[in-house]
Amino acid sequence: MYTFSRAIYRELCAEIVEDSVEQPHANHERVLRACEAAVERLATDRHYFARPARSLFADIRIYFPLTAQGRVWRVVERYMTFADEFLRNQEPSGFDINGNPVQCRASTRKGTQCQRTPLPHNGYCPSHQHLAETEELHEYEQLEAA
Repeated sequence: MYTFSRAIYRELCAEIVEDSVEQPHANHERVLRACEAAVERLATDRHYFARPARSLFADIRIYFPLTAQGRVWRVVERYMTFADEFLRNQEPSGFDINGNPVQCRASTRKGTQCQRTPLPHNGYCPSHQHLAETEELHEYEQLEAA
């Protein structure tokens, strides 16, 4: 997964503004760490990471001049979309990016995570499909309110 975060960094590293007060290349390291953290979260917690490109852009935009903000946004959005598509293609195998078996997103009555294998389209097992339907209704209500 570091392929995506490193690609974002490589494409943007020439435009990072260095702070003259701190140690050299400190902002470069911060941008790289933010990219790696965003891609890692996308890989491990994709269902609960609503807008990964927007989140990463908010984290790194302060390290770029105002004139480069549009380009930074386009690069971040493009690579995060590529990473999301890559992860979607990996899901049908039944294992996450770290090789662990994929588990249902729901919790049991005891508070532990459901151990059943989820369906690929929404991340819930057949017993917890009703939770996916309530998520869709909640999203629809938010769109109508906006």
